[in-house]
Amino acid sequence: MSRRCELTGKGAQVGHKVSHSNIKTKRRFLPNLLNVTMISDALGRSVKLRVSANALKTVDHRGGLDAFLMKAKDDELSVKALELKRQIRKKQAARIACGRRPGSRQSTVARRALDNRHSRLRQRELQQQRALE
Repeated sequence: MSRRCELTGKGAQVGHKVSHSNIKTKRRFLPNLLNVTMISDALGRSVKLRVSANALKTVDHRGGLDAFLMKAKDDELSVKALELKRQIRKKQAARIACGRRPGSRQSTVARRALDNRHSRLRQRELQQQRALE
């Protein structure tokens, strides 16, 4: 497993450890990587990624994983993140095609409940009209 952030591409850097007597020896500066589970609003599921702490802050600042991936450059993303970006773009295109906003969070259950409520209201109206006739 490489020490590289899957979202920003941040990796290990090389530098010097400088002693008190100014002797320089090679050392590595490793990124602060965390194994995190992020939730994709568009896909409606969680995704496990190995991300730097800096990228985690950036994802939060940009408004979530979906927004971060849409703004990110493809050459910085890992293969897994690129696949996620492709799936999110496909899902958003499908939502736009069926008339829903890309950022809409209305679940299927909520839509069904709303449809059931509207159908019950229509049935009441029909019953009231029949009673008046």
